Amino acid sequence: MTSRSFPLWLALVVAIICGAGVALQSRINGELGSRLDDGVTAALISFGSGLLILIVAMAIAPTGRRGLGRVIAALRGRELPWWYVAGGAAGAFLVLSQGVAAAVLGVALFTVAVVAGQTVSGLVLDRIGLGPGGRRPITPARLAGAIIALAAVTWAVSSQFGDGVPVWLMLLPLIAGLGLGWQQAVNGQVRVVASSALTATFVNFAVGTTVLLVLMAIDWSIRGLPKPLPTEPWLYAGGAIGCIFIAAAALLVRVTGVLLLGLATVAGQLVTALLLDLFAPTSSQPVTATTIGGTLLALVAVAVASIRWRRRPSPVARRRRARKGP
Repeated sequence: MTSRSFPLWLALVVAIICGAGVALQSRINGELGSRLDDGVTAALISFGSGLLILIVAMAIAPTGRRGLGRVIAALRGRELPWWYVAGGAAGAFLVLSQGVAAAVLGVALFTVAVVAGQTVSGLVLDRIGLGPGGRRPITPARLAGAIIALAAVTWAVSSQFGDGVPVWLMLLPLIAGLGLGWQQAVNGQVRVVASSALTATFVNFAVGTTVLLVLMAIDWSIRGLPKPLPTEPWLYAGGAIGCIFIAAAALLVRVTGVLLLGLATVAGQLVTALLLDLFAPTSSQPVTATTIGGTLLALVAVAVASIRWRRRPSPVARRRRARKGP
């Protein structure tokens, strides 16, 4: 897939829809962690169910298996750094933070904390060229979009600081947001090597599930077993949502870059998180006008960052062109 075959505006629309799914996943995993009284186990259930879906998909789709062979060959030949396939660890931390913090903070506050880390991460990673689309300069439009997004985050949560919200708990989604940008970049690189988004998603979930298995074993040895599993089927849909998001992000990041993908995803997250907190709240924190305003400002950030900025040629460059003639 190239930017020519997949226009930027369509990539942004898909990213916004995926962001809505991430907010819904946060609500599901947060509720599951609350029911189990164990965020680590909830995270493992989410990742593990996603991995089971992907195992079936890999068994059915030969392109996924061939892509996995290409990734293994690239790792053995050192054409692909080993840490490129470790994106699932960042995903595991995101899902873990959903299970631990989302129900306490509320989806809106949790989401905007993720946004802060994701925005900074996307700007830096695009600048150094870690994503499959290569280096993307920090243009005035991209920088303005990032600043507006950070302002939107600050505005959205400003009314909730000092109202009993544990600030230290917000560090979890903040760090998860930093890792999310990195995860999208390296998963995009794996997709390019594998020529398969399915393969990149499978690798992501396999690594993430392994990390969470280790954490769960440690958690159980310290805290004991979680509460019995709830019976509502919707509480186990987080893994399926995660499969869709990771696959779409691996495809889209080459078109949008890490920053713009993150901002578009963020817009979808904030809008959906706001709607969830308005109509199905899990926290005693009220939804205020500042949260609504910050959400709308995040949409403005996406529009600003997507502006194509063309540099004016320097005086020296203009003189050289004039000497060359038409």
